[in-house]
Amino acid sequence: MEAAAEGLWGLADEFEKKGEIGKAVKCLEAICQSHASFLPIVEVKTRLRIATLLLRHSHNVNHAKSHLERSQLLLNSIPSCFDLKCRTYSLLSQCYHLVGAIPPQKQILYKALHLTSAAAPDVSAKLWCCNFNSQLANALIIEGDYQNSISTLESGYVSATQICYPELQMFFVASILHVRLLMQWDDQTANEVERALQRCNQVWETMPSDRRAHCMGLLFYNELLHIFYRLRVSDYKNAVKHVDKLDAAMKQDSKSRGQLTRFTTTTTTSAGNDSLEPTYFGNAKRALQDKLFLAPPPINGEWLPKSAVYALVDLMVIIFGRPKGNFKECDKRIQSGIHIIKEELIRLGITDDVREVDLQHSAIWMAGVYLMLLMQFLENKVAVELTRSEFLEAQEALVQMKNWFIRFPTILQACESIIEMLRGQYSHSVGCYNEAAFHYVEAAKITESKSMQIMCQAYAAISYFCIGDAESSSQALDLIGPVYRMKDSFVGVREEASILFAYGLLLMKQQDLQEARNRLAKGLQIAHVQMGNLQLVSQYLTILGNLALALHDTGQAREILRSSLTLAKKLGDIPTQIWVLSVLTGLFQQLGERGNQMENDEYRRKKFDELQSRLADARSSIYHIELIDKVKLQVQQFHEIDMKRTMAGESMRVNLDIPESVGLSTPMPVPSSSRLVDLDTGRRGKRKL
Repeated sequence: MEAAAEGLWGLADEFEKKGEIGKAVKCLEAICQSHASFLPIVEVKTRLRIATLLLRHSHNVNHAKSHLERSQLLLNSIPSCFDLKCRTYSLLSQCYHLVGAIPPQKQILYKALHLTSAAAPDVSAKLWCCNFNSQLANALIIEGDYQNSISTLESGYVSATQICYPELQMFFVASILHVRLLMQWDDQTANEVERALQRCNQVWETMPSDRRAHCMGLLFYNELLHIFYRLRVSDYKNAVKHVDKLDAAMKQDSKSRGQLTRFTTTTTTSAGNDSLEPTYFGNAKRALQDKLFLAPPPINGEWLPKSAVYALVDLMVIIFGRPKGNFKECDKRIQSGIHIIKEELIRLGITDDVREVDLQHSAIWMAGVYLMLLMQFLENKVAVELTRSEFLEAQEALVQMKNWFIRFPTILQACESIIEMLRGQYSHSVGCYNEAAFHYVEAAKITESKSMQIMCQAYAAISYFCIGDAESSSQALDLIGPVYRMKDSFVGVREEASILFAYGLLLMKQQDLQEARNRLAKGLQIAHVQMGNLQLVSQYLTILGNLALALHDTGQAREILRSSLTLAKKLGDIPTQIWVLSVLTGLFQQLGERGNQMENDEYRRKKFDELQSRLADARSSIYHIELIDKVKLQVQQFHEIDMKRTMAGESMRVNLDIPESVGLSTPMPVPSSSRLVDLDTGRRGKRKL
């Protein structure tokens, strides 16, 4: 009978090589359904093979789970077969993960760890121990048990150390950094985050350079975590070197992969040496050159698929390039990133008519990764287009975000506040200040991020200032006052910069010009030295030039405003150019420089007419009213949504926490430069930096 089994195994291999997976499964199921008696170990190997095929080539997780559960029962009566037991436990754990059954997943993993602890302490047992600890840590993270997750990862690190395996050691210390940085960080754990970061650096440096060169997955994982850390502590300048390193690595890897593809073909492994891909990274079968492995067998896991990592690198380039005005490169990266993501969504079966409720449970996590990345790219596109006053392009990108959210409201739950904030920025940009304030306040209510709440309150205050009446000014004061008093407790400089700007406007409204100058000068220093944000620098310079003129410091006003105009031109920021030109016209008028005044005012009118034309096009668009309307997004709730909210929302929250790239707004150009003491800073389009 063993010969018959061997024959059917071989036939199944041939069918799999031809891509005829259904026939391969039928060959193997013939063994399990046979009336003839096969040895238990033959049936176990066959069922394991069936489960592997189903997980690799289909979404039929429950069928695979049934075969694995039967294999587990059969193995209970066999005293040996350590490797088969470990393979069965590992795949069964992955099945439980895919169907959202975390308690039984943990139970099977604890059983597996007990098996490895009772086995001889050889390399194989330690490797399987690393595998099970990795999966258990992920299960604990989903339950929000971060402390025990870290303890489990530490156990994996100990096993990796015992067998002197630096790649696995790096995998576990990077995973610990991931948990501490993106899930557990608060004021009390900041020191632990810093220690975890230094530990990653130490382990990485101890790895021989030739071995590091083969660990592309770990390189990307480690560098991205370093970037996220630098973003969290607002160390933008030091983050750039990590972005550049990743970008260079991505380009080199793309080049190498292109060369490799011409000379290699995808091979299919047999039942005896299948790689055990953690299935929570997606079920799509991809060629080896399309993977970024984090760890060696029997883990073979990726943090994210290579396409998602590449898109994430593009996103980092955009986030750091956009404030510097590198819009040409940003445009290229946005287009590339969106193209990659939409291709992957199609591979996951997400076409134009697919909604959240239509997704297979096993595809939810991976779909969530790509959808969240897509929203980040669209968010940055909105920001770039608003900066350049390309309102129609901004409308289109924002409507896309809105439509994706309506189709996938649970997976994209965290994006609701971002969309409301962007609706506020669009509304402010086109002069609809009441609507802008409404959307900012709504965004602050929705979000759980303290950082975003603070910045949305600052944006809303500026919009209220722009309305200009006494009631609106009072509302602005109510928003800014409490937040300003707690500014010393902010973690990031983005929040401090936005609050200093809004508070400076408040002081100007109250005619406390010198104090306003001091606060704005501090904000300028943050924008220039710590953030390196040219657009924000330009906006600060413009208002400081306006203040200098109001304080009769004409020499400084001229110097500041010329610098601001140079930056605004570099950025293509038409509203800021108009604003600067308006103030310069007033300066030349004060100095009696009639020729400069006329030449400057003529250029201002030209830019003003250009802006008005663009605003007219925006207001006549079919999307304009839809975006500014003071109505929250209406989302249809589907059945089964509670289950998907648990799986998708939690997975996205803990696994792909990309710090928001939220910017700052400023007021519109003054309509007349003759009343400079009024400092009517309330009429300028809001910009996302």
